[in-house]
Amino acid sequence: MKLIILDRDGVINHDSDDYIKSVDEWMPIEGSIEAIARLNKAGWTIAVATNQSGIARGYYDLNMLDAMHDKLRQLVASEGGQIGLIAYCPHGPDDGCDCRKPNTGLLKQIADYYQVSLTGKWFVGDSATDLALAERMACQPVLVKTGKGLRTLSKGVNPNVLIFEDLVAVTDYLLS
Repeated sequence: MKLIILDRDGVINHDSDDYIKSVDEWMPIEGSIEAIARLNKAGWTIAVATNQSGIARGYYDLNMLDAMHDKLRQLVASEGGQIGLIAYCPHGPDDGCDCRKPNTGLLKQIADYYQVSLTGKWFVGDSATDLALAERMACQPVLVKTGKGLRTLSKGVNPNVLIFEDLVAVTDYLLS
């Protein structure tokens, strides 16, 4: 199975230090929706692994998160693609859950759902926690410079991390 795992905020949609709290605030990064559809049309399954602590913080509820994900799915469908499983952590940083990245719960959900090993599967993120999780699960860590990517890159990354401008560049590489 050709599976790619994407972080959401900063990879697919614009991120904000004030959190993405509504459907109106959920705005795709230029080219990301089309990139997902292109991957999907080329036989890739796209899963999403995202921390959503805004729920625990009371900034939005599960219905709003579902509405944001519905918008994502509809936009990708309008380009002829589809998003697979969206695994999310609704907990805050001090809740002690096993799903908040860089803990492994979200990726274990994805592995269980698809009944695959994640060894070598690409995990695209924009933060140090994304990269740490990818390495913990033996995924290929991929950093995009969108979102918090440049900030992450400025602090240094391991030499095994692949670095791309954005999700479009990742897609171009994978489909070339």
